Amino acid sequence: MTDQRAELSWTETGVPVSTRFDDPYYSLGNGLEETQHVFLAGNDLPERFCPGFHIAELGFGTGLNFLTALQAFRAKGCGGVLHFTSFEAFPMARDAQLKALAHYPDLPIAALDGAEDARLTVILGDARTTLPTWGHGADAWFLDGFSPAKNPELWGADLMAEVAGHTAPKGTAATYTAAGFVRRGLEDAGFRVTRAPGYGRKRHMTRAVLPG
Repeated sequence: MTDQRAELSWTETGVPVSTRFDDPYYSLGNGLEETQHVFLAGNDLPERFCPGFHIAELGFGTGLNFLTALQAFRAKGCGGVLHFTSFEAFPMARDAQLKALAHYPDLPIAALDGAEDARLTVILGDARTTLPTWGHGADAWFLDGFSPAKNPELWGADLMAEVAGHTAPKGTAATYTAAGFVRRGLEDAGFRVTRAPGYGRKRHMTRAVLPG
């Protein structure tokens, strides 16, 4: 557990910014489109969705990624339950989450408080400590920590190895960053890594597949 809360400022357009890491929680352009491009398409979703599909994430933040994934899961119509586990060291207060999510009223925001077709688990604390003791594996990973240049602890080779160790065979991972040390960490952990077009001003992003 952690008693450390997110420290925030807000842009003029209402995007939350972490003052601890000097980095916005999502794209200043359109956070929803960024999530759809990087984390859904980057993991070949919603095509791969099936009952019981499990997504894991580094950095829960506003909950935008969870809600976007659940919306796509519901639209796929495969039935069953979507499992979503997120590792978060500095949780955002609920009123701040709702303020950030107000930009996207079509998302199933009520699911933050529970839904029959979703099992959301947010594990509080440093992922370098909590992930190694996690007793599950994910079909897809959303690697969404703050910028590797500002939050290198969430992108180190040891943590990428833990991500791989908690990934199902043929599971995937995606992230907005194409930083070389992140790519190498994923490769050393056993992923096949490719560079793909990024969202907005980011020229490239990273996609990874664990051989089955």
